[in-house]
Amino acid sequence: MPPWAYSVYILSMSIRHGLLALLERGPRYGSQLRTEFESRTGSTWPLNVGQVYTTLSRLERDGMVAQDGADEAGHPLYVITAAGREELRTWFERPVDRASPARDELAIKLAMAVGAPGVDIRAVIQSQRRHTIKAMQDYTRLKARALAALESGSEQRRDDVAWLLVLEQLIFRTEAEARWLDHCEARLIRLSAVAPQEPAPPETAPAPPGARPEARPERAARHH
Repeated sequence: MPPWAYSVYILSMSIRHGLLALLERGPRYGSQLRTEFESRTGSTWPLNVGQVYTTLSRLERDGMVAQDGADEAGHPLYVITAAGREELRTWFERPVDRASPARDELAIKLAMAVGAPGVDIRAVIQSQRRHTIKAMQDYTRLKARALAALESGSEQRRDDVAWLLVLEQLIFRTEAEARWLDHCEARLIRLSAVAPQEPAPPETAPAPPGARPEARPERAARHH
């Protein structure tokens, strides 16, 4: 499976299992699942209703969910089946595979910028570092608000705790990215310092005044 296809596969699998986890709490309809998924993750990975219903159709095809009537407004309700619960348990127990890492646009950009004509790779790194640090600051402010909301409430809402965990993952990721960018810049500086210099072309001594230029070998050969 090519890396880009693996990234799409991992995203679809996360949505698939995320919907199963929400359905384990009881019957839900499509728009409700979408709202609860985004609430649980703080809208970090927004879904559209079409994506939700497409995933539900595939889960129903695979015997992991089933339609079970409708609510008072006429929305078709979905419930998780025994096969769906077994799939969900397996997903929770199985580590996330890192053998084929998801495609990372920043890593690809820097890899392509190395040696690209007209591209200042250090400028690319510095621009990205500013963006990464700003994102980290934004996530940290959101984390402070989430903690304050949890500490001031009489009970800890499940969605608030889930959003806090997602925020902390984003903070750790941006911190790691900032350190990696620092490392990349330092690496480039070290490599440029030890890069071998191309030897200058040998200089040809100027011919003395009045000297006739030497005949080219091929011309000299024709005179014999």
